[in-house]
Amino acid sequence: MVTTLKKPETLSLEAFLALPETQPASEYTHGSITQKPIPKGKHSRLQSRFSREIDLIAEEPQIALALTELRCTFAGRSIVADIAVIRWQNLPLDAHGEISNQFNHPPDWIIEILSPDQSSVLVIEKILFCLKEGSEIGWLIDPATKSIIIFQNGTTQIYFAKTKTQQPLTLLAGLETWQITASDIFAWLKI
Repeated sequence: MVTTLKKPETLSLEAFLALPETQPASEYTHGSITQKPIPKGKHSRLQSRFSREIDLIAEEPQIALALTELRCTFAGRSIVADIAVIRWQNLPLDAHGEISNQFNHPPDWIIEILSPDQSSVLVIEKILFCLKEGSEIGWLIDPATKSIIIFQNGTTQIYFAKTKTQQPLTLLAGLETWQITASDIFAWLKI
């Protein structure tokens, strides 16, 4: 007897976008839907504090804007970045001159914060996909190892909060006057 496996049906991007939003958000990749994990305390703290710090440096001079849990749909995928930093000139506007609800391009700087039950490989693949499609820089912040992996221009750098010598982290171009280290970022977890 021969057993035939039925190939799972894939969903189109248009069909995915027509579905109601989920909490936490779902992403569309290669015809499949994956729901992001529910953020826990460390993830949530790093996400809110880091986006606030970026906006303090970048918003008033109109360099960029940090947006949390922003859906970006481009190149056949629909992702939700933990923090999407968009250059001011790349912010889409609606007919009223307000920020648009639709972002059809990758973030200029994608920042992902690894959750305990999340696959680092899948998150890295998402960052690399964004870089391939036009993101300038991508970060993976791992609270468990207190490390930050920075992807840019085909290079990868890893920074640890516990090393004695702390180097300033590579940021989105235009923010170089801001000096921040891995230990600075993980110090935000202390209350």
